Amino acid sequence: MADREKMIRAGKNGYPDAIIEVAKVLRDCLSQGGKIMLCGNGGSAADCQHFAAEMIVRLTARVERAAISAVALTTDSSILTAAGNDYGFDHVFARQVQGVGRKGDVLIAISTSGNSENIIKALEAASLKGITRVGLLGGKGGKCIEHCDYSITVPGDSTMRIQEEHTFILHTIAELTEKLALEEA
Repeated sequence: MADREKMIRAGKNGYPDAIIEVAKVLRDCLSQGGKIMLCGNGGSAADCQHFAAEMIVRLTARVERAAISAVALTTDSSILTAAGNDYGFDHVFARQVQGVGRKGDVLIAISTSGNSENIIKALEAASLKGITRVGLLGGKGGKCIEHCDYSITVPGDSTMRIQEEHTFILHTIAELTEKLALEEA
C-alpha cells in the first residue's frame, strides 16, 4: 500500500498536465485524419488493446459518438509471428509502424520498464516517419524516454503498481480525448 500511496502523490504532482497535453495531441491527430497506434508487451499489450477498444467502440454508454481511429499493434498473431521469425522479436512493432504508420499519426508506446527493445525500435521507426511519439512508462522512463515527444512516467519499481496506474491514466486520456473530439465536432 505504501507503493500505491507514493504513486498517487506523484500523480497529483505531474500527471494532470501531461494527461491533458497528450489528450490534446490525440485530438489534433484525429482532427487531421490521423490514427492512434499503440504497442506494449504482456500486460502493457493488454492495455493497448483495451485503449483501442475504448476509442473504437466507446468509453461509456452515456456518450454516443463516432468511432475514433485506433489500432493496437499487439493483436495480429500472423504479423507478430512473421515479423518475429523473419526480423526478430525486437522488430515486431517497428515493422508495423513502417507499414501502417503515416505522418500525422500518434504512437503510444507503453512500457513499465521503459527498456523493451521492441518498443524502442517502434519509437525510432515512428520518428523516421514523422509520427508523434507518446510514452506511457514506468520507473524513470528507461531508454524509451529519450525517444518520446511526450511522456508520462509512473515512478516506482513494482510492475503491478505501474500497470494499475497506467490503466487509470489511459482511461483519463480516453475520456479527455473523447470530450475534446466531441467539442470539435
